[in-house]
Amino acid sequence: MKVKKVLLGLLFIAVSLFCINGNTFHVKAASERAYVQKVLKKYHAKGTVVIIKDGEAEQISSGYGYYSRKIKNGSDKLVYPLGSLQKVVTGAIITQLIYQNKFTQNTKISCWYPHLKNAKNITVGQLMTHTSGINMSSTESSHGVLFSEEGAINWTVLRDNLQSHTSLGKFNYNNANYVLLAGIIRKVTGKSYASNVKSRIIKPLKLKHTYVYTQIPRNKTDAISYLYSSGRNYQNSAYVNKYVVSQLPGAGDLFSNPSDYRKIIAGLSNGKILNQDQFEYLTHLKSKDSTYSGGMYLKDKGRLQLAYGNFGDTHFSNWMQITSDNQNGIVIFLNQTESSSKPVKKVGYQILKHLKKNTFIRG
Repeated sequence: MKVKKVLLGLLFIAVSLFCINGNTFHVKAASERAYVQKVLKKYHAKGTVVIIKDGEAEQISSGYGYYSRKIKNGSDKLVYPLGSLQKVVTGAIITQLIYQNKFTQNTKISCWYPHLKNAKNITVGQLMTHTSGINMSSTESSHGVLFSEEGAINWTVLRDNLQSHTSLGKFNYNNANYVLLAGIIRKVTGKSYASNVKSRIIKPLKLKHTYVYTQIPRNKTDAISYLYSSGRNYQNSAYVNKYVVSQLPGAGDLFSNPSDYRKIIAGLSNGKILNQDQFEYLTHLKSKDSTYSGGMYLKDKGRLQLAYGNFGDTHFSNWMQITSDNQNGIVIFLNQTESSSKPVKKVGYQILKHLKKNTFIRG
């Protein structure tokens, strides 16, 4: 009888502790949500934010992603353009192929682009670190052509041949580098870039909201961007231009949401896309001339992962800053901003300071 009473007592204590800890967790989560909403309201920002604190992720959304149809941000129906946040996906697939001994970071791209200017001097690694010297203009301006993947890559080669280059080996950010990497993926695997994204990224991570633009299903829609102007929300609506998207395989034709993108970043080192050694390779390519390598910046002596993305002639603004152990950070996709001055970093950094003091940078 005494043993039974002792067991019941222990059970009562365990249940009590669980309830206390559970309530504490929910109170903290509610507090974080309230703070994020407060910051978004302060800057008249609309969008979706995923905060990560001590390994736990929480998604918070504000406003509408498609105002005229009253589809709220955070809805399962919405996907958002990744812009340059896509580049790390392309870089990861290239790294997989390198580890499959298909080529190395030092392989000259003339193997695949014999008619591209200076290709015999440009390496795969230099495309991945934006040190190729390629300086193609108007990559995010519409040229009125709906390209196929192959057509966009061929057009990039032809257009680059007509333009001058910057210094080989010096950092010069240009979308064309990653379009050419998408072409290498096509040529080496014998499959489209879109097919590789699906088999190498989407399926292993079981992503439910990530698609190449041409494969967005009918039950979903891409979000619309807006400006806060003259005291009013949802002004100056701007769609992603389908002609521009078609120009950017590998560099701007992928759509997702912050929750899926967090899984992509985690997958770069947890073995689902790359393992830790492969992630180290991706982010420390020998050709780098800055902290940028393979689609992201590593800051603070490698302790922070950062990437920024937007889309030309729209008001979309995306940013992620996550600790390299993936335990703390933020992924923020805004579809409404106050101006075209890219305030996403200002919004994000204010949230990060609240989330974990003395950990993050303005970036």
